[in-house]
Amino acid sequence: MIRSIGIVGAGQMGHGIAHVCALAGHDVALHDIDDGQLGRALDLIDRNLERQAVRGRIAPEERKEALSRIRAVKNLDEFAEVDLAVEAASENEQIKRAIFKELCPRLKSQAIIATNTSSISITRLASATDRPSRFIGLHFMNPVPMMELVELIRGIATDEATFQAVRELVLELGKVPTTAEDFPAFIVNRILMPMVNEAVYTLYEGVGGVEAIDTAMRLGAHHRMGPLQLADFIGLDTCLSIMQVLHDGLADSKYRPCPLLVKYVEAGWLGQKTGRGFYDYCGDKPVPTR
Repeated sequence: MIRSIGIVGAGQMGHGIAHVCALAGHDVALHDIDDGQLGRALDLIDRNLERQAVRGRIAPEERKEALSRIRAVKNLDEFAEVDLAVEAASENEQIKRAIFKELCPRLKSQAIIATNTSSISITRLASATDRPSRFIGLHFMNPVPMMELVELIRGIATDEATFQAVRELVLELGKVPTTAEDFPAFIVNRILMPMVNEAVYTLYEGVGGVEAIDTAMRLGAHHRMGPLQLADFIGLDTCLSIMQVLHDGLADSKYRPCPLLVKYVEAGWLGQKTGRGFYDYCGDKPVPTR
């Protein structure tokens, strides 16, 4: 049974995972190499829990209890007794491998390791650890507190006990688990990211502007968010990384990242987190950049 959870990475995904785990009654150790990011993560969790309480989705005392279960830790030695360690770092395989190299010696032998990767091979990441049988893909959707689905992905060596323990945790969190095979980008991003990439191609080829493309998909396909707005929300660097994994892993030209997406990332225009992507977020209202 999973009771205590350690999370490596306090960014958008990491703090969301900490939020839902603590709210479900689990003790959470949240780690990030950036102390400032840790502080921002705790503030965001507090504000998001408060928003849930104001809306009546949780009781005020639940908010206080959830916050009391989360502790920010500066050293991975604090993960010595966790039952589950979740890696929620950038979508970069070398960064993830480096984390596992530091993490594994600090964990108890029976601890499970999960990665929140949205595209990278679980089998390959598991090989960078000392426990491939106790390694699994645990892909939460963004934003974690709001999105119901979690993809569970076995590597070739993942044992049944690990799968069942993590599946039970997902149910405890009030989420819906779905099982995906260990292919590039799994299910959601295998379908979603090529659509986003095609929207960027539509912009690149001059078929429509940013606002026209997003309006067309919101009103014409009833999407809650236009694909370019969604790309900015996810992060254009993450979108590009996933498309590169699809292109490299499946060797199909239909997954070739749009040159305009590459150009935006090279410019550092990564979306909401940098204040500029397909929209400029400097003013009171986002303004299309093309």
